[in-house]
Amino acid sequence: MMRRRTFFGLAAGAVALAGIPRAATALDYPDRPVRMVVGYPAGITPDIVTRIVAQSLSQRFGQQFVVDNRPGASSNIATEIVAHAPPDGYTLLTLTATNVINTTLFEKLNFDLIRDIAPVAGLIRSPNVVVVNPAVPARTLPEFIAYAKANPGKINYASAGSGSATNVAGELFKTMAGVDLMHVPYRANYLPDLLSGQVQAAFSPVAQVIEFIKSGKLRALAVTGANRINTLPGIPPAAEFVPGYEAYVWDAIGTPVHTPSDIINRLHQEIDGALAEPALQSRFAELGAEPMPMTPADLGKFMVAETDKWAKVIKSANIKPE
Repeated sequence: MMRRRTFFGLAAGAVALAGIPRAATALDYPDRPVRMVVGYPAGITPDIVTRIVAQSLSQRFGQQFVVDNRPGASSNIATEIVAHAPPDGYTLLTLTATNVINTTLFEKLNFDLIRDIAPVAGLIRSPNVVVVNPAVPARTLPEFIAYAKANPGKINYASAGSGSATNVAGELFKTMAGVDLMHVPYRANYLPDLLSGQVQAAFSPVAQVIEFIKSGKLRALAVTGANRINTLPGIPPAAEFVPGYEAYVWDAIGTPVHTPSDIINRLHQEIDGALAEPALQSRFAELGAEPMPMTPADLGKFMVAETDKWAKVIKSANIKPE
């Protein structure tokens, strides 16, 4: 009788174990394609970066990492999809600076970024570049600041929309440099109006304007990171003239909270390996970006710090979503 009970006990345990998803213990992870959800259309920097990393991860894991573009609602649609996905490591989210901005910008969201998304790994970071139409009589950032102070409210700067990374970078600059610039938000591409002089300035992603800078159609005054970048070696950091000013756009990877830690650690390890590949570093450099390797714990702290930083700007400038 004892053996019979033992047998049935073991059999019941085996059935219970069989019912546990294999991913829950990271056995043979991944054994099917992994979806990487991006809250932007194809061709936008987060999409490009994700595709570069997905290709490397597909090779490293021997399983397809598939990019799923879900643009809309300032990337909130994509974030909600991942926040409510099964925590099994098969749905990843490309996080950007916009995600932490949205935490303060939107009063009601169907998710809590810090609570519902587990950080996995950093990908890249890139400064914006302060650019002006050549008609602006300023060839350096100090000259631009002096011109803006002499002409308060007469310089318009374009952004990708209220609450976008390009908007909050501009508002932080206004406060720290003590200048009065008029914000002009765009839902579509602002470059045609910037090139024609309808708006005079922008705090733009490097990849978006690098060719126009090289051709002389736009003038670069400063990058918004702490250091010079290889793509624009002759352009100084804004912080040389506005001490403490820093504004990066960045990409990282997250996954639904409660995803097993061994899966998160495996993903982090392979992503860090991908970021160390010279071929990837070269492609990121073309975008004006640099690898941003981070442990899950460090990425979590970074996201909290970024949330706090941009919350102050949003509240001070009274930025509202469109």
